[in-house]
Amino acid sequence: MHFKPVPYGAAAEADALVALAPRRQQGGVTDFVGHIHLILPDPTERAACFRALAAGGDRVVRSFACADDWFDAGADRDGPGTILLFHWHQPGRIDGAALLERIAARRDIAAFVAAERLNIAESRAILRGGAHDLLPAPLDPRAVRRAIDAALGDWQVWQAALDRHRDAEARLAALTPRERDILGAIAAGLGTKAIARQLALSPRTVEVHRANIMRRAGAGNVAELLRWQFIAEQARGAAGNSVHYGA
Repeated sequence: MHFKPVPYGAAAEADALVALAPRRQQGGVTDFVGHIHLILPDPTERAACFRALAAGGDRVVRSFACADDWFDAGADRDGPGTILLFHWHQPGRIDGAALLERIAARRDIAAFVAAERLNIAESRAILRGGAHDLLPAPLDPRAVRRAIDAALGDWQVWQAALDRHRDAEARLAALTPRERDILGAIAAGLGTKAIARQLALSPRTVEVHRANIMRRAGAGNVAELLRWQFIAEQARGAAGNSVHYGA
């Protein structure tokens, strides 16, 4: 693990660091597992949390002195699965409330808010703003590590499910409307003759369509084909019931 200073913008402090974690190769594509951003005004607290989070694991840890620096550096556009830990009371133009409001619609960011004292209005704003968790300040680096490790684990499960949904949708995207009708009938448990009667086709035509469906979906058998169909249906259902990651 190597640490080196990284320029985060004109107002960034000299102790802002990035931890370059080992990269994981998957299918020839290099990917980081976990992006952790700290926006903590106190340099001692920021350094302690950075050290705790940068120790081991496949992740990128970046630290900033304020939310202004985070946006100025374009860090809000980092890869999917970003964990953002920030202090509610921020110096500069963008305070904690404004920061949480800006990322509220982001499905790829889980926000952790650190605060020492909050009034009722602030507590309500944090809860309604979709924060993943509220951590007491001053921060305990070990508690921060446990909380963020758990969130990264949740994100990996979520991302794996999303990848399966995308794969299933891609496999079935090439089907014609007629093939989709037949696939739906197969999923409903109908046999070839029943499908032929329902769609006013000959059994031979249904068999040809079944073979084409299997080939287009890359399925080795009917059970595998139905698995892709059910995963795709779940994806379409989730699209109408989207949940902000970390909410």
